[in-house]
Amino acid sequence: MELLQNGHKTKPSEIPHVNGTALTHLNSLFQTHFSGNIDPSRVFLSKVKRLIVKVGTAVVTRSDGRLALGRIGALCEQLKELSSQGFEVILVTSGAVGLGRQRLRYRKLANSSFSDLQKPQGELDGKACAAVGQSSLMALYDTMFSQLDVTSSQLLVNDGFFRDAGFRKQLSDTVNSLLDLRVIPIFNENDAVSTRKAPYEDSSGIFWDNDSLAGLLALELQADLLVLLSDVEGLYSGPPSDPNSKLIHTYVKEKHQGEITFGDKSRLGRGGMTAKVNAAVCAAHAGIPVIITSGYATNNIIRVLQGERIGTVFHKDAHLWSNIKEVSAREMAVSARESSRRLQILKYEERSKILLAIADALEKNASLISLENEADVAEAVIAGYENSLISRLTLKPEKISKLAKSVRILAAMEEPIGQTLKKTEIADKLVLEKISCPLGVLLVIFESRPDALVQIAALAIQSGNGLLLKGGKEARRSNAILHKVITSVIPNTVGDKLIGLVNSRDEIPYLLKLDDVIDLVVPRGSNKLVSQIKESTKIPVLGHADGICHVYVDKSANIGMAKQIVRDAKTDYPAACNAMETLLVHKDLSKNGGLNELVLELRREGVKLYGGPQASDLLNIDETSSFHHEYSSLACTVEIVEDVFAAIDHINQHGSAHTECIVTEDCEVAETFISQVDSAAVFHNASTRFCDGARFGLGAEVGISTSRIHARGPVGVEGLLTNRWVLRGSGHVVNGDKGVHYTYKELPLKA
Repeated sequence: MELLQNGHKTKPSEIPHVNGTALTHLNSLFQTHFSGNIDPSRVFLSKVKRLIVKVGTAVVTRSDGRLALGRIGALCEQLKELSSQGFEVILVTSGAVGLGRQRLRYRKLANSSFSDLQKPQGELDGKACAAVGQSSLMALYDTMFSQLDVTSSQLLVNDGFFRDAGFRKQLSDTVNSLLDLRVIPIFNENDAVSTRKAPYEDSSGIFWDNDSLAGLLALELQADLLVLLSDVEGLYSGPPSDPNSKLIHTYVKEKHQGEITFGDKSRLGRGGMTAKVNAAVCAAHAGIPVIITSGYATNNIIRVLQGERIGTVFHKDAHLWSNIKEVSAREMAVSARESSRRLQILKYEERSKILLAIADALEKNASLISLENEADVAEAVIAGYENSLISRLTLKPEKISKLAKSVRILAAMEEPIGQTLKKTEIADKLVLEKISCPLGVLLVIFESRPDALVQIAALAIQSGNGLLLKGGKEARRSNAILHKVITSVIPNTVGDKLIGLVNSRDEIPYLLKLDDVIDLVVPRGSNKLVSQIKESTKIPVLGHADGICHVYVDKSANIGMAKQIVRDAKTDYPAACNAMETLLVHKDLSKNGGLNELVLELRREGVKLYGGPQASDLLNIDETSSFHHEYSSLACTVEIVEDVFAAIDHINQHGSAHTECIVTEDCEVAETFISQVDSAAVFHNASTRFCDGARFGLGAEVGISTSRIHARGPVGVEGLLTNRWVLRGSGHVVNGDKGVHYTYKELPLKA
């Protein structure tokens, strides 16, 4: 690669600041995604106007050699979007040889007789494959870009062209003209007429694959950024299949050059990660920032330009970014586990002292916490977030006081760890004990609510678990100050890495792979968030996707009581997951005025009503689009049902198995409802808002689980524990059960 660096004029090391539509758009994206605290390894992206995207054979083709049409289509859509935003986009593509080989194999098969097929099949000529595949590949790009109302152009180059200064100038002029016309230039090496003896093996010349071609073009065309799309997330410290390999977010040559172990080359092309790294190092040294990231994701180029911390960055100043400390997801999780084991060694009184210190620190730093939270709330208002989210985001002084109180309640609870749950004499002097113990390391992902951070941290400490936390970006400042306040009082004997705060959502996919280190994932947020996490991990997931809670008012209900419960369930805190979202009313109440009283009560509180098929006609209100809808605001659905059995069927069909309530004076009807509704919490004559860890006397909750395994309903300390078995004997052996007299006698537990 010496000629790549010295054989041509390099652009200035400082990338010029570019004004215009693209930069304005990108800056607004930066504000949205970073809110004022930008990772130094992504700051340079705000100056990007011209970028080169290189896509490899492993991305544009499937494992069977056929074209990956979905990935190519997503690539074209991203490039079209960038072009429309004012970016100058240049594409370097591989895949022609692979596509040509696949087509020629089919043609050869179609033209072969049965006897021909019995003969050994020789390898197809690579140059012939390139000639056939090139036209097909460009035809595909032309078709896809045309569908997006984008014009593309083909530029085939050879190694020798770049030795001619006149060619290099003409190339630059042509590309500039195409970009001025908003045409996307598509480059590829012309393998069909290459002078290399073996295109897949000969690495002589100025460039020898499309990775090095992309690096060369980045210099010649003075690009602001080079993006190399791969079949993995970026550069790893070892083969990506090795669970001990970690993604390197920022490549520092002095640090990483001797640490990295490369795996196999590309399965289809002649490059691979080694080729990409070589091209990236040379381009970065010449002043062109490079990012290697996955081409399998449908929007990674857009995400790169939005400043997200994905892939691996190569930059000439990377060694100067002293404040970048790369802590991998695994390191963070392992540190939390090690700290949790030190926590478990502490006596109950010592753990309680930590909790009391946290409560004191919350109150002492209340003004600072409020200041940071107000900044988050102000940004959320400017960004136009919904009122329900802003309500969950807000930490008023009284809420901070309540948090401190809940932590003190936890500190006063009985010791949960090491409790003997069951004691059995298996045989004479052979005693088996079932003992409570921590789960290990928890990963809790939550949105909007910074108060959840305090509750979860306190529960983790009391239950002896390590903890990793990832909050929503809208609460970034609040989460950071709360984490700092809490970890500042954790003694050195345990270590502040007991509770890790994950700052980038890009770390989440890696954390979700660590089923050997993380023991439980608890997502608290939208249905989309919970569903995505469940689909992305082997780690057990505890949580609920929706909070669609019902109140059923039976014909025998005390209407005065029903009005109170319905009003409280809906309006006490509409954004809570235990707020009523659907009101079911017995049909008789629509005839005796009971329904009207309930509706009037809700309207008096400003609740917007939507109806089911029957209620919408009777009450003349808009019909709901779906019974399975969580409003999280002053709105709810009303429907009329035949009887308690119809109410039960409705809840089991449309509910989320969270919390349901029946209002009735008929105890038999109430018991029918309680026994047949399949939800985590079922109440009789009490508001759904009581479904809360603190109100249940659990001190706090890590979340509310609608799962049917392990823990269900509000999850407090007990839900974060498991058990182990301890067997105490005196030289007992099985020996085929000869001479062992099993007694299986239950023994009393010690007080």
